[in-house]
Amino acid sequence: MHRRNSRRIALVLTSAAAAVPLLTACGSDAHPGAAAVVGGQRITVSQLESRVNEVRDAQQAATDGSAQYEQAIAKTGGLTRNTLHTMVLDRVLHRAATDSGVTVTRKEMQQMRAGLEQQAGGAKALEVAWLQQYNVAPKRLTESLRTEIEAQKLATNLGADMQTPEGKAAFWKALAHASKELNVDLNPRYGSWDVTKSSRVDAKTPWVKQVTAQASEAQQTA
Repeated sequence: MHRRNSRRIALVLTSAAAAVPLLTACGSDAHPGAAAVVGGQRITVSQLESRVNEVRDAQQAATDGSAQYEQAIAKTGGLTRNTLHTMVLDRVLHRAATDSGVTVTRKEMQQMRAGLEQQAGGAKALEVAWLQQYNVAPKRLTESLRTEIEAQKLATNLGADMQTPEGKAAFWKALAHASKELNVDLNPRYGSWDVTKSSRVDAKTPWVKQVTAQASEAQQTA
């Protein structure tokens, strides 16, 4: 994927983008030790905590001294819930993309990463930027880029113009269908998950913030 394509992104999904909730907490204790169950597969509390610790360790490594690290922690106070949001929503997106026939190749991920590294000023700079903007630890960057590409391709396959309300609605409708297929069960201790509300919606996930807007860019560069 060319660097310009990877930056052809001009969408911030708001609660108005979807008229129906994607996921809600089931409120059951049928899966002790699970932060969420997605498609019958558990996301355990320990797995969630491990992911959070990856981010905290990366933040500490990227800051100069305890004061900066404390500032980074203060800015990401909701990290645990937002991380769970990302982990579940990524799986929902993957299911929706798979249902739509989307596949992502290693070459596409490498091309996207190379383009982003060039724009950011190097591999390390990209890792730091993704950490600061999206709370993605360096070891999860490639995985995050894969999800980004899946979102872009899903929008394309749906014929969804993500700069229009209709396009956004079509995109979220596909995710809503996938979430029902997966029968997501969110542990109530982490709150409920409703796209029409503020809970978890403010989590910074690259593929939610950044979805391809090819038509507009093409018109500008034609």
